[in-house]
Amino acid sequence: MRGAIWFAVGAGAGVYAMVKGRRAAEAFTADGLRDRAQALGVGARIFRDELATGKAEKELELREWIEARTAGPKQIGANGATQQRLGLNGPTEDPMQNTEGSTP
Repeated sequence: MRGAIWFAVGAGAGVYAMVKGRRAAEAFTADGLRDRAQALGVGARIFRDELATGKAEKELELREWIEARTAGPKQIGANGATQQRLGLNGPTEDPMQNTEGSTP
């Protein structure tokens, strides 16, 4: 009984090694290397497409978030209050303020 178990283990290991060796030998033939190069190209294309899709989705998400943060309810100032716009050097008067009745 003991010999049969060791025979089966040895036969299984031999088959496993033979299959692995055959696969390794096939991988280093011209056809095998060509297949691997094509698979690498396909993988790179898929990665590039997924990256572009993710980038576009994130950009859209960020644009919507920025629009939601900046587009709030417009407040009407009190009588005589000046509207101000935040420029690079601080608040400045809005050039479009009080343009009713005037011509450009």
